Amino acid sequence: MAVLDSLLSRFSTDALSDPAPEGSVLEDILSTAMRAPDHGRLRPWRYVLIRGEARSKLAELVVAGMLARDPDVPVAKIEKRRGRFSTMPLTIALGMHLRPEDKIPLIEQEMAVAAAAMNILNALHATGFGGVWVTGDMAVDPALASALGFDAPHRLAGFLFVGTPDPNRAIPSRRPVEGYVAEWHGAPVTFGADNE
Repeated sequence: MAVLDSLLSRFSTDALSDPAPEGSVLEDILSTAMRAPDHGRLRPWRYVLIRGEARSKLAELVVAGMLARDPDVPVAKIEKRRGRFSTMPLTIALGMHLRPEDKIPLIEQEMAVAAAAMNILNALHATGFGGVWVTGDMAVDPALASALGFDAPHRLAGFLFVGTPDPNRAIPSRRPVEGYVAEWHGAPVTFGADNE
């Protein structure tokens, strides 16, 4: 039941400070990826750890990508993103080592990467750490992916911000599952959550 309680209490947060996991604890957390569902055993997940002084270098690459996509991006948005990427205790770039020519469809390879990332988020929570998975325009920026070692056809699936969660942060309530579950009896189902 302790494992189930941990899963039921996990939530995403970017209210993170030092310390981030390191050493054997970080290795164990990352090793949970190796238990993710993975059709064909392709292990398409790859992780780049960004910490210390490298954080500001990553932040500048993220900002450069923002400006390349939109030279008129508001300064406040630039500074917010620069601040987040340069101050998180640990950022994990989620790489997807994709094999388009493989018999395993690309979407299944991508889902394996997502499942592995969720295992890591759960493991962070179970060990007293926290994190949040961030995506958006920077996650699909080929120049940023290349700077991190993921030239096409490989890509990014986003970034995990990792650290120790703020103990005073309010824990969000968990929605009941009923609106997201339906039992099929031979006709198309509907879900209560779709009417919200």
